[in-house]
Amino acid sequence: MATKCLLFFLTAASMVPAASFDPNNPTGANGLILIDKLGRHVRFLDPNSFKEISNLEVGVAPHDLAISPDHKFAYIPVYGDGIYGRNPNPGHTIAIVDLAARQVAATIDIAPYQAPHGVQVDQAGMVYVACDLSRKLLVIDPQTRTVKAAIDTEGTGHWIAVLPDGSKAYVANKNDRLFVSVIDLKAQKIVARVAAPNGIQGIVASPDGKRVLAMDLTQPEVLVIDTSKDAVIDKITLTGNTKGGYKPRYSLDGSIIITCSDNGSFVNIISASDLHGQQKVFTVGKDPMGFAFAPDGKTMLVANHGDGTVSVVDLKAAKVVSTFMGGTGIETLTYY
Repeated sequence: MATKCLLFFLTAASMVPAASFDPNNPTGANGLILIDKLGRHVRFLDPNSFKEISNLEVGVAPHDLAISPDHKFAYIPVYGDGIYGRNPNPGHTIAIVDLAARQVAATIDIAPYQAPHGVQVDQAGMVYVACDLSRKLLVIDPQTRTVKAAIDTEGTGHWIAVLPDGSKAYVANKNDRLFVSVIDLKAQKIVARVAAPNGIQGIVASPDGKRVLAMDLTQPEVLVIDTSKDAVIDKITLTGNTKGGYKPRYSLDGSIIITCSDNGSFVNIISASDLHGQQKVFTVGKDPMGFAFAPDGKTMLVANHGDGTVSVVDLKAAKVVSTFMGGTGIETLTYY
């Protein structure tokens, strides 16, 4: 059995560009997991047919997820029954879901910290969670199921990006503090504040860790942060967009940048080597919020929070080739 498992791993790995082994940009052929925020369920789908296999509840209500580097577990923060800025009953737990069994394996109570939202992992398997109401970035050991550190973010950090080498985390404070908090994860403290005059929505690190992209909250722009300087060195204007977008993402091989906007349901595809070149722009379902990449790197899924659909996208052609119902309102999803 061990030999068969090893052979499968090697076969799956050979299909995927090396950059996809950034633990926060996972893929795989074993399954597809969706966070149905509005439906308040975690849903497991067949990664080929997109038919639902099973679902489970982890609490009210999940928004984001991260996959452990060995792809055995999903870590799912339970945010509460509201949204950013209006969350009257904030959550205080992290669900650990066994991906093979498709069941909750454990629940970590992070109280007194509240409203866990954005989540990332590092190569060693540590988990990082932004708690916006508590203004903390939590460092969680999933083996001991304990909070190892609670680092001040100063702002109500909502999304986070951990560099692939695990050295720093970049915390998007949305509209509470007009900067991105840069945290040295070894020193466990803020070491820089990157100005973001309009606030920040989604945020992502490049596969090589040299850049962080931060989505301007109000303007159709992406701020490009040089991680060696922790400063904005460029801005990308999003073609066809008139308001701030929602989330940026790199493709598995790092060659393209994808953004989505819940204002107009736009998806933009940008060359990572030509940030100001011609963009490919198309529309998907209502209020797109998340991305997932198939292991061949050719197919992308877009989670549409506003109508519960998932758009299946041919990346090379830059067009939607099919759509399926994923739930009530999907915010995040990933292959594993």
